[in-house]
Amino acid sequence: MAILDKFRLDGHAAVVTGAGRGIGRAIALGLAEAGADVVVAARRTHEIEAVAAEIRALGRKGVAITADMLDMAQIENLAAEAERALGKLTIWVNNAGGADDRTIRNLIDVPEYQWDFQDGLNLKAVWAGGIAAAKRMGEGSSIINISSIAAFRASPGNGPYAAAKAGVNSLTKTLAVELAPKIRVNAVAPGPIPTEVFMEFYGLTEEALPEMTKRAGVPMGRLGEEEDIAAAVVYLCSPAAKWVTGEIINVTGGL
Repeated sequence: MAILDKFRLDGHAAVVTGAGRGIGRAIALGLAEAGADVVVAARRTHEIEAVAAEIRALGRKGVAITADMLDMAQIENLAAEAERALGKLTIWVNNAGGADDRTIRNLIDVPEYQWDFQDGLNLKAVWAGGIAAAKRMGEGSSIINISSIAAFRASPGNGPYAAAKAGVNSLTKTLAVELAPKIRVNAVAPGPIPTEVFMEFYGLTEEALPEMTKRAGVPMGRLGEEEDIAAAVVYLCSPAAKWVTGEIINVTGGL
C-alpha cells in the first residue's frame, strides 16, 4: 500500500460525539473526507442534521442521532443505532465535553453540581462511550478520546475540567492495554483553539485573539484551528497509525 493510501478510511463507520459544531464538526467532516461514513451525535438536533447533510454532500453516508452524553442509556442507544444505521462500528470519537455555564471559578468556589456535571460530561461519558463502542467493534477498530492541554498543568479557574481531562488520559492508556490488540485507543490533546465555547468561556472577541496568542506564548505563533485536531484524529484512526495505541498526541502549537 502506498504511504498516502494508508491515511484513507474507506469502508470505516464512525461515531463522533459533540459533533454539531466546533472541533466535533471538523472531526466528522475530516473522517468523511478520508472515506468514512459518519454518525454525528449531540443534544442539538438541528446542528447535527446540518453536519450530516455536509457529510452526505461529500459522498459519504451521514446520519444524525440526538443524544445526551450525560445519560448512560442514551449513550448505549447511540452505539446501537449507529451500528444499525451504518452496518458496523469501527471508529468512535469521544469529543463531547466542556462546562454548562461557561464560568471561570477557583476550585474552592466550585459548587458540587458543577463538579458532578463536568466530571460526568468530560470523563464518565468518555468511559461509557468507549465501552458501548468496544462491545460492538471488530479487529482494526479505533477509539479516540479528545483530551486537553489543561490535563498536563495547573489550570486555575478551570480545575474540574482539567482534572476530568487528566482522567481521560489515564482512561485512554488503561483501555488501550485492555482492548489490545483488537482495538486501538488513543487521545488527542488540543491547545487553545478559538471555538465558540472557548470564546464565551474566556469572554474574548475576535479583536482580542492576537493579544491572547502573544500572552499564551504559542511557539508556532498562532492559536489552533479545528482542522488541526481533525487531521490528528484521521491519522490515529487510519492504517498509518496501526502500531499506535495508548498515546496522547498533543496538538498545541508547541505549548
